[in-house]
Amino acid sequence: MRYEELAEEPCSITRSLVVFGDRWTLLILKAAFSGVRRFNGFQAYLGISKGRLQDRLDRLVEHGILVKQRPETGAHEEYRLTAKGHDVYPILIAFRDWGDEHMAPDGKPVHYRHRDCTGEAHARLTCDECGAEMSARDVIPEAGPGFPATTS
Repeated sequence: MRYEELAEEPCSITRSLVVFGDRWTLLILKAAFSGVRRFNGFQAYLGISKGRLQDRLDRLVEHGILVKQRPETGAHEEYRLTAKGHDVYPILIAFRDWGDEHMAPDGKPVHYRHRDCTGEAHARLTCDECGAEMSARDVIPEAGPGFPATTS
């Protein structure tokens, strides 16, 4: 299957990977959550080529994850996270949790603290009905309303 065709797959994971499926996109979002807003800031923070950076920023703007705007003061346009963009944060925290567990032999390189109590932020999989914590072993995928009907 061609990469462009993945956006038409009846799977929200696959469709999301069309937007987030490369390391640069997630690193740009990590930078945005760290307060980076200008093109030159992203380039300096990441060491990414101008062409690749522009391509990824354009894709994030196209999908409504970032918005490009000129601030009230200053001449340079900024890329700001939208509400849709803020919804990506738990994904980054899930990557961080996995990395802390499996890729940080000397311990967590960064603590993501709750501003109000200093506890640690974590991504958790919970049931929306009973609130129980779940793992992959507790989940059964089944077709939803967006899944195409099969023809026999």
